[in-house]
Amino acid sequence: MSAQSETRRIGGRKPRVVISAASLEHLEGLAEDAMARQPDLAKRLIDELARARIVSDAKLPDDVVAMGRPATYRDESTGQEKTVTAVSPEEADIAQGRMSVFTPIGIALLGLAEGASFQWEA
Repeated sequence: MSAQSETRRIGGRKPRVVISAASLEHLEGLAEDAMARQPDLAKRLIDELARARIVSDAKLPDDVVAMGRPATYRDESTGQEKTVTAVSPEEADIAQGRMSVFTPIGIALLGLAEGASFQWEA
C-alpha cells in the first residue's frame, strides 16, 4: 500500500473497505468515545465504517488489514516499508509495531486489501 495523501482514492475512487462484524462495534465505540476530544478523527473513522462492507470474522479475507493482524505498507515517496499491527489505542506501542487504529494512518489502512493504494499528505 502506498501512503501519500489523505484521500484514499484509486483512479478517483476510494478503495474498497472490509471490516469484520466483531470489530465493528468496538470501532464504533472508539469513535463515539473520541467525538468530544478528537472530532475530526472520530468523524473520519465513522465515515470509513459507514462505507465498509461488513462481513463475519470467518469471511474476512486474509489479505485485509484488520485489528490484531500484521500489515506491511510502503510509502511510495520514500520507498520505506513498515510492518504494523492495528490495535486499540490503549494497546498501541509504535516501537513494538502496534499502531493505534485511531490514528490517521490507522484509519486509512483499516479494511484495505493487499495491493490497495491511496494518497496521503504528511
